[in-house]
Amino acid sequence: MKQYIQYYPDTPVGDLALTADEVGLTGLWLGRKDFAAEEFEEKDLRVFRQAREWLDAYFAGREPETEVPLHMTGSDFRKRVWEKIREIPYGRTVTYGEIAKSLEAENGGKRVSAQAVGGAVGRNPVPVIVPCHRVMGAGGNLTGYGGGIGRKIALLKLEGAWQEGFYIP
Repeated sequence: MKQYIQYYPDTPVGDLALTADEVGLTGLWLGRKDFAAEEFEEKDLRVFRQAREWLDAYFAGREPETEVPLHMTGSDFRKRVWEKIREIPYGRTVTYGEIAKSLEAENGGKRVSAQAVGGAVGRNPVPVIVPCHRVMGAGGNLTGYGGGIGRKIALLKLEGAWQEGFYIP
């Protein structure tokens, strides 16, 4: 399937690159990422306009009211984790362990490790819109973030979710 790209510059967390196909948004890259011209065509798609509207509201400090069509590819487990992340309310945080327990309950008690959840969170192709920055380690530990801990802190502060008790490893 043909892939498209559009850049979204000058956000509070730096330049972003958005990628999409005809189905929906496939990626959001924190920091300007240059892609090979043969991989992605620059084009103004409806999904990019929807994503910009969502991001404009978000970076203005408001909970976005619009939906952005997503086309995230991954295993069934990763997709379930990403869906759990999307359910985290704006301005709130949850732990990897809490997501694991929620998945366990849906699996009839079959154990799900927080580490497995962390692996899926780390593979989230659409950060910010799928708010993996809202996922914390146990005890408020600010575990790794693909865009860097500084960006995670900035996003949490933007949402009013930052707490002084968070631990930065």
